[in-house]
Amino acid sequence: MDTEASPEDLERDRAPPGSQILPFVDDTNPDAPPRKIAVKRRTELTGEALVDAQPSFQDGQPVVSFRFDSAGARRFADLTRAYTGKPFAIVLDDEVVSAPNINEPILGGSGIISGSFTVESANNLAILLRSGALPAKLNILEERTVGPDLGADSIRAGQIASIIGTGLVVLLMIVTYGRFGIYSVIALIFNLAMLLAILTVTGATLTLPGIAGLVLTMGAAVDANVLIFERIREELRAGRSVVSAVETGYREASRAIWDANITNVIAAALMFWFGSGPIKGFAVVLTIGIVTSVYTGVTVCRWMTVLWMRRARPQN
Repeated sequence: MDTEASPEDLERDRAPPGSQILPFVDDTNPDAPPRKIAVKRRTELTGEALVDAQPSFQDGQPVVSFRFDSAGARRFADLTRAYTGKPFAIVLDDEVVSAPNINEPILGGSGIISGSFTVESANNLAILLRSGALPAKLNILEERTVGPDLGADSIRAGQIASIIGTGLVVLLMIVTYGRFGIYSVIALIFNLAMLLAILTVTGATLTLPGIAGLVLTMGAAVDANVLIFERIREELRAGRSVVSAVETGYREASRAIWDANITNVIAAALMFWFGSGPIKGFAVVLTIGIVTSVYTGVTVCRWMTVLWMRRARPQN
């Protein structure tokens, strides 16, 4: 550290020859605004010689202990003998992270940085010292600039996939199950409205993984209706009346519906627990969609079916 620079020179970013002005964040008070100090441009000792740095205690006060390898210990001993009584600047990424005063020559290769540390600030300084000891070099292999058009194209493709997927599901249900298929489509629209309403109320952002979860929910939402309708067909083929077949179909298919959706919720919970940001977004939308689809696919669709049966009283 260059102690010959005057405060006026530091304010004007004017360093003595062979020195430079760097910001200094006080390690004992990280919240304080950085100040400027002058340091020598020549590096006297690099972090590659540092073996370890750990927070510890001395006389009940937090300190930072450090240790050099054999070559670093000899160089550090020479420096502390030459600069006893002067501050020693520790620089990381063109920023002074600490500037302790050398009280006496340190000959053993290990020492202690003391001051008005808290436990947190001592631990932070130890982490900075260890990170500075890593001989990491940045090699740029490739550099790209991605504009907003790429994200817009992906969102547009997701929207198109959602519309096509929902349209195919609607067409399949109507063609396969007729009137009951129309009821399932109405329940599907109701399910989509509930899902978007919940996402809006919670302030969730619909990302690309969220759109994928939405598309999957649209397909899985009619899964409960397919199980119910196929069970009703089986009961009709077995000779039951329409009312009895519908009642049995809803009752017997409910167990399979609950088992399947509970399994899906468990899988979504595991994805949310162990996954990263995009996976968590997919899991959240999927979970909400499962809950709403069970309600709309069973309760809403059954309500419409009962209303029709009471009014029409079908015999076949």
